[in-house]
Amino acid sequence: MQTLQPPYLVTASADGRGVSVGVTADASTSVVEMTVHGQWSQHLGSQVAAGLRLCRVGPSRSIIVDLHDLGDPYGLSLPFWSRASRDASVGPAPVRLAFCLPAMTTLDGRLRQPDGQRSAVFATMIEARRAIAGQLSNARRLQARLAPQAASVQAARDLVAQACSAWHLPQVHEARLVVSELAANAVEHARTDFVVTASTDGTRLHLAVRDGAPQYPRLSDSPPISPQRPIHDRGRGLRLVHAAADAWGAMPARGGKVVWATLP
Repeated sequence: MQTLQPPYLVTASADGRGVSVGVTADASTSVVEMTVHGQWSQHLGSQVAAGLRLCRVGPSRSIIVDLHDLGDPYGLSLPFWSRASRDASVGPAPVRLAFCLPAMTTLDGRLRQPDGQRSAVFATMIEARRAIAGQLSNARRLQARLAPQAASVQAARDLVAQACSAWHLPQVHEARLVVSELAANAVEHARTDFVVTASTDGTRLHLAVRDGAPQYPRLSDSPPISPQRPIHDRGRGLRLVHAAADAWGAMPARGGKVVWATLP
């Protein structure tokens, strides 16, 4: 299996055979929604697996998989979903998978049967979103909506400095550098209001900037830049994020995108 390398850019996967996998993240990427469309096959499973791997690299805590448009009348995909749930629940950053699909179908019944680990299954996306939202705590998350103006870059830096201080995290210098670049990109290129989120799982710091432009950031071919360069030294762009972050990437969001970075 090929080792993933940053940036982790999640895009919609589709082909001419009528199958597709779409991903949508919230502003902090804590909750990701994946929609699966088409007849179940090994090919479709490989597309889903690739999307799940990319989502799990980021700061996602829950992934809701919408299976309403999955063609699987005999529940043949059950081993795949069971394995995906087990794989997501282990490791240093466990992620919970929840499934949304029509009630009283074969797959619905089989997913609800305990197999050593009961899957979270919901009949509608509204139910799934409410349940997941109730499990997430805001105790270790700071968030602010900012306007597309130069002063907002400083406001983003101040927010992550406040987060590092409140949570006793040492990454304040790198965090200010990284969020400065992400916020500056939103101001200069997206030119829309944007939401800055800082969160932590206790050791790592997660930063995310959601704006209203769907275009993904592009990493230049220029040499890597040291995160020790002064914050006012412009022109370093996403190369600084690449050098300073343990992982970073982008995901689609409703009406735009979210670019995230994780600092060790």
